[in-house]
Amino acid sequence: MSKVLITADRVIAGPADQLIADGAVLVDSGFVAAVGTAAELDVSVDAQVPRLSCPGATVMPGMTDCHVHLAFDEGPDIISAVLDAGPGELSTAMAARAQRMLAAGVTTVRDLGDRDGLTVALRASIGSGTIAGPRIVAATTPLTSPGGHCGFLGGEVATDDEIRVRIARNAAAGADLIKVMASGGALTPGGPRMWEPQFTFAQLRLIVQEAAHHGLDVAAHAHGTETISQCVDAGVRTIEHCSWRTAEGIVYDPAVTARIVDNDVAICRCISGDWQLFLKQMGPERAQAMVEVTQEMRGAGVRFIAGTDAGVPGARFGDYVGMLEFFASLGFGNTEILNMATVDAARALGLADTGVVAPGMRADLIVIDGNPLADLGALRRIRHVFAAGRLAIHPDSG
Repeated sequence: MSKVLITADRVIAGPADQLIADGAVLVDSGFVAAVGTAAELDVSVDAQVPRLSCPGATVMPGMTDCHVHLAFDEGPDIISAVLDAGPGELSTAMAARAQRMLAAGVTTVRDLGDRDGLTVALRASIGSGTIAGPRIVAATTPLTSPGGHCGFLGGEVATDDEIRVRIARNAAAGADLIKVMASGGALTPGGPRMWEPQFTFAQLRLIVQEAAHHGLDVAAHAHGTETISQCVDAGVRTIEHCSWRTAEGIVYDPAVTARIVDNDVAICRCISGDWQLFLKQMGPERAQAMVEVTQEMRGAGVRFIAGTDAGVPGARFGDYVGMLEFFASLGFGNTEILNMATVDAARALGLADTGVVAPGMRADLIVIDGNPLADLGALRRIRHVFAAGRLAIHPDSG
């Protein structure tokens, strides 16, 4: 439907403390045309416009997952799963995973590493309406060191010239941003340890400068305390994981956090929905340190954004709300958490047309049973999903 008036018990216009009781949203040709009370809009909107009445429900901005890998299958051997699949097979699987995200109320995903630019093709299919799915912000091939983290995706670079060429190729392929594996990771056998830098500061600075030359921001995978510091000073837009690791354990640096805040760098902690198992596997001492560091960063004013790392082993595409519940367990309020998933995420990703419900914005909307300001679990009760004004998920769609 190109035009519809949605009414509900409440509209969370965004930020999350902007609430309209007995609210309504008029959607027209993919955009929000009007927002107000149901009484006001029912009178002002032509009676021929279809009405979608949602008693007991909340209308709010669609949510954003700032860190996914649609090419990964959640299984124990993602490298083989990615490399052994043909392009057609992998593209079909990626589309299905994107649709699982949409069914969970996620209307925007930022894909931070795929194979052969397949996310760009999927982005085009979704944008044209050929298939249903969330809006995709695509990094295409992540930069990594030779033999480094996720090198199997094809982004290994060693020299300054190779860095320039790789970034230019990504930009030409349609990348929306550049992803750099600034530190090691756990997925690539034989690669650098999670706390070990993969690039020098000069190289990180070059990556940021070259990305800017193409009009692109940089997202940096950074676990190591040293690497986090270098990424902030190099000028990256977001830091993924930010787990403050060293060879001796977790070493938090408040001075670096102060620079994160001063430089307006957003932090995506990349917590899967199964975070309780993750903490258990870390062991009580490291898990407690991670929790305390996150709370200290919050107290210092760090801007967190929501991301699940969906696709890596154990991180499921349909369990977005589980990640939000991790932050609730740390004492984050529901208003703060909803902002992480909507308006703050959109701002960090440079998306000026989503994240709030206001006239002129994309009609990326979800309708949920209940009130997520009082009960975060209401976000699991999806009644309808609108993606760019298209009713993509509704009771009859399964």
